[in-house]
Amino acid sequence: MALKVSEKLISEVTANVEDIQLYINGEFFPAESGAAFDNINPYTNEKINRTAEGRAEDIKKAVAAAKAAFENGPWGSMKISERMKYINRIADVIDEEIEKIAILEAYDTGLPVSQTRNMTARSAENFRFYARMVEARLHGDAYQSDSEFLNYTIHKPLGPVGLITPWNAPFMLETWKVAPALATGNTVVLKPAELSPVSANILAQVIDKAGLPDGVFNVVHGYGETAGAALVAHPDVKAISFTGETSTGSLIIKNAADSLKKTSMELGGKSPLIIFDDADFERALDAAVWGIFSFNGERCTANSRVLVHKSIKDAFTKALKKRIDHIKIGDPMDPSTELGPLIEKEHCNKVNSYIELAGEEGCEVYQGKVPEDIKAGNFVPPTVFLNADNSMRVCQEEIFGPVLSIIEFEKEEEAIQAANDVKYGLAGYVWTNDLKRGHRVAQAVEAGMIWINSQNVRDLKIPFGGMKASGIGREGGHYAFDFYTEPKVIHVALGNHHIPQFGKGE
Repeated sequence: MALKVSEKLISEVTANVEDIQLYINGEFFPAESGAAFDNINPYTNEKINRTAEGRAEDIKKAVAAAKAAFENGPWGSMKISERMKYINRIADVIDEEIEKIAILEAYDTGLPVSQTRNMTARSAENFRFYARMVEARLHGDAYQSDSEFLNYTIHKPLGPVGLITPWNAPFMLETWKVAPALATGNTVVLKPAELSPVSANILAQVIDKAGLPDGVFNVVHGYGETAGAALVAHPDVKAISFTGETSTGSLIIKNAADSLKKTSMELGGKSPLIIFDDADFERALDAAVWGIFSFNGERCTANSRVLVHKSIKDAFTKALKKRIDHIKIGDPMDPSTELGPLIEKEHCNKVNSYIELAGEEGCEVYQGKVPEDIKAGNFVPPTVFLNADNSMRVCQEEIFGPVLSIIEFEKEEEAIQAANDVKYGLAGYVWTNDLKRGHRVAQAVEAGMIWINSQNVRDLKIPFGGMKASGIGREGGHYAFDFYTEPKVIHVALGNHHIPQFGKGE
């Protein structure tokens, strides 16, 4: 359903977006160096505001605040029931600000406002879900050893954790990490992507309004090479959760090894959507179009490769072209817009370079049309590569835009082989009315998450993550507890069992 937001509200919210400061120990203030950078609107390529550029000295202050809040403040020892009041209050404040957040996120990222509204609602649920999960599922186990011992486990929060988040759907993805980190009793230093700083600033304002104790949640804006690297290297940071590009994730793991901190990596993808000849054609088409062209194609789980059975490929291609011709490209603030501008000019140029490469590699390139009156923005029209071969670079490398490759197959084994013949393994989709085949193919595709006869529908209870170059570890549901807490074993003697006696002599 399209978001019905008045032009007056949009104008009021976007007219005077304030400059962004760091949020450390319950206060907003500039970076210690005084440095700042411009934040650019993807739709107009005009400046939105200025953002404080945090560096190593700011990370040091934020980590010190997080450590003090955990060790000396109330957060680390707070009763779960009391802590969950704060977590639920954050969700309530998000709900109070939902229209404003949706507008600002669309303004900052180029994502259509009709989509940012849904993601903001999901963000509030991220906090409520983990409030419920912690109270219901954050418990240990007990093991009795005959009548001599009782062993039981408890889950202890780690302390200060570092969260590094991406620029696509930033508000929702920030809350996806912050909610379980805080709910399990940790304190947080968030380093958001520099290309979408408004969302993290909103989250800091929300949490400040919710009244969390000083130092529990901190935000340091800045660049990965400086602020991000300092956060990863800091010895008092107990864990790093990162979502982003695969080569950056690899570097973070290497640098985190020096201080032996835990890492969780949700990285890139080149996900296949496999359509067999017996599939529900229209529903599979709906899923394929939504899965690559929503979120402006800037989605890690996007079905950027569609493997179509030979007998229906021509019909599917014809129907896909018709859909592409009717996708509404335009102003992210227009509720009817389906595809907005990409996050920045440099990324737009990268995506366009892959479109040029596709032609050089032998693909027929079919695209929608960007209206002349919006060409100041970072627009890439919905694009499909026809006659693609899975060995092509455009089918092997993550493009991260509204770009889709169509690959033909005839036998089930061919589809599985092509699906797996990439370095990534985040998600996959299988469309068939033969459920035996659906299960068989789903289990054979090398990916952390597979949907059968469905688009990417997220259930917060399931583990989220990939294999191969798509990541290490799982978050989501109670699986997040494995990352954000440390299990501790308590051994209790129940009787006077035998203890070997050393050093008593004769």
